[in-house]
Amino acid sequence: AVVSTQSTGEKKKSQALLGGGQHRIDAQHKKGKLTARERIEVLLDEGSFVEWDQLMEHDCTDWGMDKTHFPGDGVVTGTGTINGRQVFLFSQDFTVFGGSLSAAYAKKIVKIMDHAEMVGAPLLGLNDSGGARIQEGVASLGGYGDIFLRNVLLSGVVPQISLIMGPCAGGAVYSPAITDFTFMVKGTSHMFITGPDVVKQVTNEEVTQEELGGSGAHCGTSGCAAGAAENDVFLLLQTRRLLDFLPSSNKEKAPIVATNDPADREAHALDNIIPNSPIDPYDMKHVVRFLVDDGDFFEIMPDYAKNIIVGFARLNGETVGIVGNQPLVAAGCLDINASIKGGRFVRFCDSFNIPLVILEDVPGFLPGTQQEHGGIIKHGAKLLYALAEATVPKLTVITRKAYGGAYVVMNSKHIRADVNYAWPSAEIAVMGSKGAVSIICRGDPDLEKREEEYVEIFANPFPTAKKGFVDDVIMPRDTRKRLCADLKWLRNKAQKNPWKKHGNIPL
Repeated sequence: AVVSTQSTGEKKKSQALLGGGQHRIDAQHKKGKLTARERIEVLLDEGSFVEWDQLMEHDCTDWGMDKTHFPGDGVVTGTGTINGRQVFLFSQDFTVFGGSLSAAYAKKIVKIMDHAEMVGAPLLGLNDSGGARIQEGVASLGGYGDIFLRNVLLSGVVPQISLIMGPCAGGAVYSPAITDFTFMVKGTSHMFITGPDVVKQVTNEEVTQEELGGSGAHCGTSGCAAGAAENDVFLLLQTRRLLDFLPSSNKEKAPIVATNDPADREAHALDNIIPNSPIDPYDMKHVVRFLVDDGDFFEIMPDYAKNIIVGFARLNGETVGIVGNQPLVAAGCLDINASIKGGRFVRFCDSFNIPLVILEDVPGFLPGTQQEHGGIIKHGAKLLYALAEATVPKLTVITRKAYGGAYVVMNSKHIRADVNYAWPSAEIAVMGSKGAVSIICRGDPDLEKREEEYVEIFANPFPTAKKGFVDDVIMPRDTRKRLCADLKWLRNKAQKNPWKKHGNIPL
């Protein structure tokens, strides 16, 4: 009897490893996709994966489901390591029932989510599913609810990363939406609430899956995805790289990574990066790469709201979150999308003890009826709220323009920035010279001369420095060593907000 039981167990485990069978695995490969298990092999350290609930099966008896069972039931769950650090993950298996979610499938995911919270380890979700298992009815929907609840409860507790590696449709999309970062694969991944067929039925609009919910739509237009990769392997390797920048939970700091890039290195290239004309653009990403360790910058949402750049880098081995205005796009103006993008990134960094470095060159908020009617007042306040609320070390460098309310929003001294620097090229004022002079010197016959006077008074950092609103005016070449030194003494910063259940950010 023992031998028979062992034989049955081995048979079921072998069946679990094959998922929906070799023919379905072949079909997955023909689409350019890895299987659920192959993805885990690429993502985790070799030999580190420990699978849970490999033999769990659904208990549905309706619509002939009692005659069809696969060990594991369409999702592979468990724990392993990435560069030696513990993570928990689930990988949906499209070869089993199209990856559709059952009550048993949801229980498997919920179990690893609960353990991720308990031990303080990142949660990774590899999504490749047709959605709810229709045959199970409301039990399947209840499974989604159980997962959504835990996504919310884990938010700000452990990093949550969603990888969309196939379809993700209907209610299933709300789990990635709640997680911290969602990444997609170009050409093979899609996210939408309702697919093209339903869209055509309801609106008579004809649209392809790619147009409706492909990586281009979500990385560049909707902002629902933080980035996309050319294929499964590259996305999984990039996820490993991203996790190296992050702490395992909100109780830790990100690991310090040794670097040969000296903390006191002078970045002489920065002395000449600001153009002579105040209206000429330059690339703030170049500034970032000259400043950070080894020029290594992991950008988040590079194709959305390009007028602001956000991402992770290191200064003297310590992870920092970079937020910078991008003069190459819309002159670096803040708008609705930039405020949303920047605000959410700032809140992630604050949740996980990651210091913030703000690189500021902002002529103001983007004007126009489209922005005003779209709610720039409310949405612009998101970035202000996030930076004012944050208690991690916050450092600001004004490289050129800092005008109007945007000056205050971009981590000014007035909203508890710890250190504020200005380069000699900085211009800090209520508004640009032309607009200001047209108001304060209305009717003056020599507006051109008044503009010159205004520039002489305000188009430099020294009036602001006199008031203590910037701590020092520094040469650009010295920026790296000053930031590295400041982060060292700020490492033990302890700042708390007044007790509250939670704030009411203008959502």
